[in-house]
Amino acid sequence: QVQLVESGGGLVQAGGSLKLSCAASGSRFSINAMGWYRQAPGKQREFVAIITNLGNTDYAGSVKGRFTISRDNAKNTLYLEMNSLKPEDTAVYSCAATSNGMNYWGKGTLVTVSL
Repeated sequence: QVQLVESGGGLVQAGGSLKLSCAASGSRFSINAMGWYRQAPGKQREFVAIITNLGNTDYAGSVKGRFTISRDNAKNTLYLEMNSLKPEDTAVYSCAATSNGMNYWGKGTLVTVSL
């Protein structure tokens, strides 16, 4: 079992920045890909960014150039640096991880971007 705990969410004005963290624990096997997803009120969960254990990254078009995903394998921690935030970025951000063929999810952290 892999436990994922997100932190760093909060309220920020449009144009501001936030950095999310996701701490992973309990894995008996290597954690492969890790990613961030978000779910805005009344909408379906959507992909935000992903990073493999080799450091390859991919982003949703809506965040490319504004968000940066990174991971510290020694600390088993995933990060999402978010810049130039927009009100439409408001959502619950959850991290996900793949390990030994299983997918795991955190409970999420709320990011609210005000005008």
